[in-house]
Amino acid sequence: MYYKGVYHLFYQYNPKGSVWGNIVWAHSISTDLINWIRLDPAIYPSKAFDKYGTWSGSATILPGNKPVILYTGVVDANNTQVQNYAIPADLSDPFLRKWIKPDDNPLVVADSSINKTQFRDPTTAWLGQDGHWRILVGSLRKHRGLALLYRSRDFMKWTKAKHPIHTKANTGNWECPDFFPVSLNHTDGLDTSNKDTSNNDDNVKHVLKVSLDATRFEYYTIGTYDTKIDRYIPDNTSIDGWKGLRFDYGNFYASKTFYDSSKNRRILWGWANESDAAPKDAIEKGWAGIQAIPRKLWLDPSGKQLVQWPVEELETLRKQKVELRNHNFDKGEMVEVKGITSAQADVEVTFSFSSLENAEEFDPSWVDLYAQDVCAIRGSTVQGGLGPFGLLTLSSKNLEEYTPVFFRVFKFQDNYKVLMCSDASKSTLKNDEKMYKPSFAGFVDVDLSDKKLSLRSLIDHSVVESFGAGGKVCILSRVYPTLAIYDDAHLFVFNNGTEPITVETLDAWSMDKPER
Repeated sequence: MYYKGVYHLFYQYNPKGSVWGNIVWAHSISTDLINWIRLDPAIYPSKAFDKYGTWSGSATILPGNKPVILYTGVVDANNTQVQNYAIPADLSDPFLRKWIKPDDNPLVVADSSINKTQFRDPTTAWLGQDGHWRILVGSLRKHRGLALLYRSRDFMKWTKAKHPIHTKANTGNWECPDFFPVSLNHTDGLDTSNKDTSNNDDNVKHVLKVSLDATRFEYYTIGTYDTKIDRYIPDNTSIDGWKGLRFDYGNFYASKTFYDSSKNRRILWGWANESDAAPKDAIEKGWAGIQAIPRKLWLDPSGKQLVQWPVEELETLRKQKVELRNHNFDKGEMVEVKGITSAQADVEVTFSFSSLENAEEFDPSWVDLYAQDVCAIRGSTVQGGLGPFGLLTLSSKNLEEYTPVFFRVFKFQDNYKVLMCSDASKSTLKNDEKMYKPSFAGFVDVDLSDKKLSLRSLIDHSVVESFGAGGKVCILSRVYPTLAIYDDAHLFVFNNGTEPITVETLDAWSMDKPER
């Protein structure tokens, strides 16, 4: 949350080790989203209503500028979950270092219709025009995911609505739901409780995001929030289920947005989980899981999907810069980008091509596959027509290791289909068969009339976080090279398609470390 000039990040953390367990609400603060000060945990198990766990939740700023946290407490060894609240001990403390969990907790207890072991992660609350507060809680009934709706007049006594705000069969347990408005007219963020965004405004859409425990991916739909009946209805252009839109097609889970009133933007933050094979790897390293770079999020002008982009503050870490302009790449050509720290870099590139005629046909047998399955079949070394072309990140000198981020363009029916891949399959020489090295990918809904595609990749030792077509598709990969580390990491631009590609612009920066 953003409160009185300070950003507060609360996150699930085990202070006793690098594996899951002993979870507390860790607390860090910043004034710029880049430099962070770690404080003592804000919430930790200490009372009967959270003795066995203090799990995820959200922050809400109440009238009078008073923050409150809602979180899931685990009350017994059977994993029974309830929803609790915590408030700052001292509102005059600008860092809100201490939090109180009042004894009138829990606020919300599951009734007999709810699976008490799958009942967690309350959202930021929003205030309706009727003066009632509302929150969503993720749950499961049989194999049906649920976003349960609760209402309150005073934020203390909550009543479950007769129907969930939304539900979908065969999606599994819904974790970390997030529900927020977006504008059809501009890229600024909207405050969830603003009276202009809580009604059935033709200029406002709503987004419902859920994290699916069954797949460890997140899915979202764009639709209409009918405030009269408290129902969310996805648009017919949003697939509701496992083949729907994702914030990110890689290692990205348990994300949360918040409204940043200082710059009128909605910011998305996600957790980049590990790809190492076993808990022993995390124990050996001494840490596991990191936050992705915070992203500004808004609705694409088409109204069919969201767009994301790293927050502008990240650019303050840019140091040495190198450029490439109007360089033509024929089939099989590869050029190294030199003069930057390739293990910690920010790279922006615009590719162009003179023709779409050489795009390969999209195999009809792939229609029911996920994008990452197509990427596994048609990887960066498989010669195509228009593509594959892109970047080889975290590469060893002789390409024993590399993580390619690239595009392929296919002919599909009477149109074209653009595939963006971030392929970890060759990222490391580690030979543990249990290690997760997928060919992450997404299809990019982009107009190719100008015959251009853009890519931005943030490279940070074990992370390659990429944004295709201005942020229409985002893929974060966790990779663990053994050779391509520190000064031995290299960055290349390549084209393995028969159609020549032009790098119109490439700007790459070494990235500095934050001061703290």
